[in-house]
Amino acid sequence: MTVFVGTSSKMNLTSTEAGRYLDALRPLVADLEDRNVFVLLPFTSIWVARERLTGSSIRWGAQDVHPEDAGAHTGDVSAPMLADLGCTYVEVGHHERRRDHGETDALIAAKVAAVQRWGMTAILCVGEQERLPLERVVEVIGGQLAATAAADPARLIVAYEPSWAIGVGFSPASPDWVAGVHAAIRLALTTAHGAAAPGVTIIYGGSVDLASAPALLAQAAVDGLFVGRQALDPVVFAAIAHV
Repeated sequence: MTVFVGTSSKMNLTSTEAGRYLDALRPLVADLEDRNVFVLLPFTSIWVARERLTGSSIRWGAQDVHPEDAGAHTGDVSAPMLADLGCTYVEVGHHERRRDHGETDALIAAKVAAVQRWGMTAILCVGEQERLPLERVVEVIGGQLAATAAADPARLIVAYEPSWAIGVGFSPASPDWVAGVHAAIRLALTTAHGAAAPGVTIIYGGSVDLASAPALLAQAAVDGLFVGRQALDPVVFAAIAHV
């Protein structure tokens, strides 16, 4: 089974810094045959990924997208622009986008559609804002998964990222908790997509580090990891990818 291990650098890595980072990372993961390693960079650094990673096993992508293909949307970037830069993945629905920009499930669904329309895979972030009983978490995520209703399961990754586990000083969710939520996500996807649901990859993100990665990946319901600040060090990111 191929395990997905990716990272979003968030608002970090200028083009120069991204070049150094990718040059360091590429040889460190070149031996991995059972890992799908990917890096999501700021818009201004994606061209560097195309330049440095073409021909490697590392895939690259973006952290957001506008739902329209073109038009009067000052400062935004469209899916065809990202496809032109060789992006494989585009992240949508991250809790910081929902919180800071007021993004709704309807807008996120439109972004998923745009990404898939241009042949890329959408990484849909879902998760609760605060610690809740599992049944409430299932309700919250069920609403967020509405964004997948019309999506192509073959071009969809769901990233479970509970907000309470994200940030400096926070700890990852326990492996048992993650497994339970992932199982609920899989059930919701099965309801929406039937026999195609097993094709959807479900990964976990939230304070993932080298210490927590083995136990998380040992869960059958966890298809991979979405690494945060720990991955800003290419040596640490590569070590996590090798778990």
